[in-house]
Amino acid sequence: MQSTYLSRSLFGCTRISLISAAVLVGTMLLPVKGAAQQTGNSELPGSTPESPGMVEYAGMPTSLRELIQEAEQKNPQIGASFHASQASRNVPKQVSALPETQLSVQQFSVGSPRPFAGYSNSDFAYIGFGASQDIPYPGKRQLRAQVAEHEADSMEAQTDSVRRTVVGNLKMVYFRLAYIQQTLGVLQRSDALLTQVQEASEARYRVGQGNQQDVLKAQLQHTKILQEVAHHHQEEGLLEAQIKQFLGRRQESPDIVAETLTVRRLPYSAAELLQKAREQNPDVHSKQASMRQQETQVELARKNFRPDFNVQYNYEHTGSQTRDYYMATFGIRLPNRGRQKAELAEAQESQERARQELGAESQRVLSEVQQQYVRATTAEERLKIYSDGLVPQSEATLQSALSAYQSNRQDFESLLSGFLDVLNLDLEYRSELVEHESALAELELLTGVDMP
Repeated sequence: MQSTYLSRSLFGCTRISLISAAVLVGTMLLPVKGAAQQTGNSELPGSTPESPGMVEYAGMPTSLRELIQEAEQKNPQIGASFHASQASRNVPKQVSALPETQLSVQQFSVGSPRPFAGYSNSDFAYIGFGASQDIPYPGKRQLRAQVAEHEADSMEAQTDSVRRTVVGNLKMVYFRLAYIQQTLGVLQRSDALLTQVQEASEARYRVGQGNQQDVLKAQLQHTKILQEVAHHHQEEGLLEAQIKQFLGRRQESPDIVAETLTVRRLPYSAAELLQKAREQNPDVHSKQASMRQQETQVELARKNFRPDFNVQYNYEHTGSQTRDYYMATFGIRLPNRGRQKAELAEAQESQERARQELGAESQRVLSEVQQQYVRATTAEERLKIYSDGLVPQSEATLQSALSAYQSNRQDFESLLSGFLDVLNLDLEYRSELVEHESALAELELLTGVDMP
């Protein structure tokens, strides 16, 4: 009962069963080894590689929350997106400003190209100063500013999307790293137990109670575990490199130790998550801002059918014999209607494109939310099946097989099968937990909510 109860804790299930199995194997080894020593050392078939030392991680585990804060502050992709968003906020002032004022200086000579020639003896020679200003039709500048503001809103939503994407990817890799680091310990403890089982089979083989096939099977499983441990070491290094990239750290910096994963519950229904996605998803917000931008662009294209204006003022100073001249000019710039019709048609097509893209993005996000909700709830159900059924049953089967093997009532193959069931179910449980937490991370990315 105690072993079954402890198996329902998060990652203690296999450790309890493996320790219990080790105790039984240890008691089994004593009489058999004694008999083997009396009969002498018989030649054993095959050999197995040496087991690697137990992995030990230096330093305290780093919480995921700390890594997220560091990534938000130091990730260069987030930083670049943030500065792009800040830059776009300065565009509305530029496009809504009046065109540049033009100042001019004129000098009119008479009788010679030399400066001021005829200035004292001709009524036409003068020096003049002028200013000119283009004035857009009322309402155009405000519409241009609104177009730029909507584009800045879209950029800001994209910045939030980049931040969430980086954080979401960091969570995925962190969960995988936690799985790899924790299963490394499981594999090494399992290998230590399997070594004892192998020694027991070898001892029984020496005294004539076992057969060569049992020894070879134990050696084969031992080698397979060593291969899996080597694969885990490789994947751990790859995951460490990815996390350091997300954090903007040097690759030579100390490795990261992940915390033990715990099961988080999903406190929202599918309908609530879908509503959250509609309200808070940054990709949808970006498309909505683009839609508003194109709607304003259509209004601006219609406004561009209106003429723009130009005002000028010139002062001309002549010689002392004549009076000075003062000239004011008001001009109207008529738009090319053919070009403006094409501009309006382009704006209307772009508006329809933006509307379709908004609909497509909304459908994609909502579909993804529903899929991740199914993944999370299904994984939660499977975790319960593992912790309440499969794991306790495999532990009981292994302990029964150990007892039967000790009393020569069961063959070695059944014992080895029970051992592998416990090991594989533990690894499957941990893998299922990573699947569950990854689905929750995707939901956090899509909906903007934080799972407790």
